[in-house]
Amino acid sequence: MRLGKDLVGKQIISVTDGRSLGNAKDIYINSDLTAITGIYLGSEGIIKRKHFLITRADVVVFGIDAILVRNSEIITEESNLPESVAWIRLSKLNKREVDTPGGTKVATIGDIILGEQGNITGFALSRVFVEGPIEKNGTIPRGAVIDTGAEDGVMTIDLTKAENPDAIQAAPTEPPISALPEPAAAPTTDPEIEDPETDPDAA
Repeated sequence: MRLGKDLVGKQIISVTDGRSLGNAKDIYINSDLTAITGIYLGSEGIIKRKHFLITRADVVVFGIDAILVRNSEIITEESNLPESVAWIRLSKLNKREVDTPGGTKVATIGDIILGEQGNITGFALSRVFVEGPIEKNGTIPRGAVIDTGAEDGVMTIDLTKAENPDAIQAAPTEPPISALPEPAAAPTTDPEIEDPETDPDAA
């Protein structure tokens, strides 16, 4: 089981020149809590702080020892990506409370669980307040989530599905976390290879 925290602290290296771009301070997750959307590199400034990131599209491989990215020029400011407003950092997701539609407090989130394809398959729990399978496993499958808690900060789950994850239909997956396409050698207008991410042979 690979957790989100396994990526935090990893060195980030450009595959084009071997340059180190720093270390992952945190990771971004989409608002639906289904996939990683980027790597947070940290901030600078006192009065007007600037936050820097690398989008997941620019990641080649989330490796065991390092994170490889396409080149040395892909670092951008959070303010340059309007869509990042809806993203959440893993550090902010941690400690989010989990309850049932009836208001029963179930647990608090401790981390995300990553599938082989790089999608978020579930959540590891830091604390559990109910007895049974959830307490034994210490996890909740993503498919059991009814409300992510984006509005009120409290995740709501279907307790029956959470206790019986095998009954949940598998959700669509993201591109493989360790098998994203290699960067293109040079710009091209050839429609057959213009977008390596849509080329079925790129993976």
